[in-house]
Amino acid sequence: MIREMGYERYMELVKSDLKMSGACPVRKTLETLSGKWCLPVVYELCKKPSYRFGELKAALDPITSTVLTSALRDLEELGIVSRTQFNEIPPHVEYALTEMGEALFPVFYEMGIWGEEHLCR
Repeated sequence: MIREMGYERYMELVKSDLKMSGACPVRKTLETLSGKWCLPVVYELCKKPSYRFGELKAALDPITSTVLTSALRDLEELGIVSRTQFNEIPPHVEYALTEMGEALFPVFYEMGIWGEEHLCR
């Protein structure tokens, strides 16, 4: 619905505070991705095709194992991250973004532009 109405019309709708039919997709997205470590985990997973747990934990230091496990489970449940178990010796697990997770790339790009313009002076 938002894509069809275009940016200008959407901003008019937001500013007029009219209710869109159903749940507001922006609010729903913010609620879904609002955990402290959710976006940093997804952003880190953008950098490589897959990560082992230890690699991801090291890249996200100072995240704890418990918090990372919880964030990965939540993201997996949402369909943003996939978990692949390798039954080798030694066994290991790898995490990667799904197609849904990769759809967040443009969001990070826009956040980078915003950060460069407003925070990196």
